[in-house]
Amino acid sequence: MARPSVRVDAVLIQAVIAGALSFAHLHDLAAAAGQDGWKAWAYPISVDLLLVAAWRRLRKDGPSRLAWSWFLIALVASLGANVATAGFLDLAHPPAWLRFGIAGWPALAFLGGTLLAHTETPADDRTPVPAVPTADPSAPELVTEEQAPELEPAPIPAAEESPVLPPADTSPPVPAALVDHARKVADDHRTRTGSPIDTDTLRARLGVPPQLAAAIAAQLA
Repeated sequence: MARPSVRVDAVLIQAVIAGALSFAHLHDLAAAAGQDGWKAWAYPISVDLLLVAAWRRLRKDGPSRLAWSWFLIALVASLGANVATAGFLDLAHPPAWLRFGIAGWPALAFLGGTLLAHTETPADDRTPVPAVPTADPSAPELVTEEQAPELEPAPIPAAEESPVLPPADTSPPVPAALVDHARKVADDHRTRTGSPIDTDTLRARLGVPPQLAAAIAAQLA
């Protein structure tokens, strides 16, 4: 039977190291502020428990001002201890505000833990979750293309009979002088050939467009 392989999690190791260092810094800060013996060890436990309680509230009920406020308070207390023990404060002669903060921390931590454990998140303080739209029974039902009934094409109305108008006379106007000249050309053609002149010959002799030649031939007929 094969033994299960033990996999070392680098993130877990990093968390243990960071927690141990933060725990030691909080203990040293509390001891420097006059909290000796077991009381100095109780301070880092109180800070870490408040941090965990706020984080669990965030994971359980979602983001809220209550959970975020106490999470930031515990985080500032832990981070402040790390910075204070790095040489920024003279721990041999701690300032009065540090003694005041350390002495008042137990009551502050108890208040935060009680509120996180027994206070419900107000409805207006929760992150809104988009609601799933439901069908409205009063709304008209949409008909898909497959469900749409086939409609018979509407009959095309018969076109009303309109009176037929005679075509308009579109022949161009012919000057009288041109008609007289064309008549002389037609007479000369009849004298020489013995037959009346046709429209193409008349057009060629006069040098006019076909439509004008047809109009002149109509007046010579």
